[in-house]
Amino acid sequence: MATTTIMDPTVSSYESDSIANKPPLHHTTTNISLSPEQFERLYLAPKVPRANNAAKFANAVPLGFLGFVISTFTFSMVLMGWGGASGLQAVVGIFFFTGPVLLLLATIFLWIQAQFFPMMVCGLFSVFWLSFGMLQLPTLGLAEAYGGGDAAVGVVSKEMNAVIALYLLVWGFALGTFWLFTIRINLVFAGIFGFVTIGSWVLSGAYWALSTGKFQKALRLQKAGGALLFIVGVLGWYMLFVIMAAEMRWRVCPPVGDLSKYWSSTDVEIAAMENEKKD
Repeated sequence: MATTTIMDPTVSSYESDSIANKPPLHHTTTNISLSPEQFERLYLAPKVPRANNAAKFANAVPLGFLGFVISTFTFSMVLMGWGGASGLQAVVGIFFFTGPVLLLLATIFLWIQAQFFPMMVCGLFSVFWLSFGMLQLPTLGLAEAYGGGDAAVGVVSKEMNAVIALYLLVWGFALGTFWLFTIRINLVFAGIFGFVTIGSWVLSGAYWALSTGKFQKALRLQKAGGALLFIVGVLGWYMLFVIMAAEMRWRVCPPVGDLSKYWSSTDVEIAAMENEKKD
């Protein structure tokens, strides 16, 4: 039997479709819970109870990585002399406006998000590029100070190169300390710090050789240090792609060599401590 629908002639078609006659709309907040493995892949830090608030903000880790890899890649290729490249004065901008700017911004954002270890990493590399960039500014007259007013003499002087060698030696120990903490995160991150630590010491050796007048040895060590930093840059690009792919919800999930599964979880102990503070 056919059914006929008769509309009330007093109600217009416009009024029947009006949004005023529909149920009210409400904003609904949804939370996406990340597993410890997913959290470490995105933030390069172990997941702890208080870190769940980081989901309210954009992930700042890839921002810092971007500044790091652009600076490191450029620096490494110049050290190896690709295409006849020599000297860093032409790319001094990466030491002030590429690496440090992005790394400092990431440091601040990660501090707000209470992401301790990535904050420390970004802060470490930001001050390295800033301090090393100062050595590349001829307007400061650093070489003249060691060469009696002659920059050409100061650049190859024993005193100046020995100072830079000590500077890079100390940086190697600092980077090695950070490496110890990366071995509980993933292989790629640990590889970055492992190679950059060795690279810092190799470059320190290059400056030691230069301070003693062994120019050919210094050149070989410089290229070796550049090659190690190039590997660091490659690993950095890979890690940047992994994090961005995860953030953009790509189906591609490249491996990073998760190491956290070999370490006992401290989440329970930390959660208990947090609850005790609240009580």
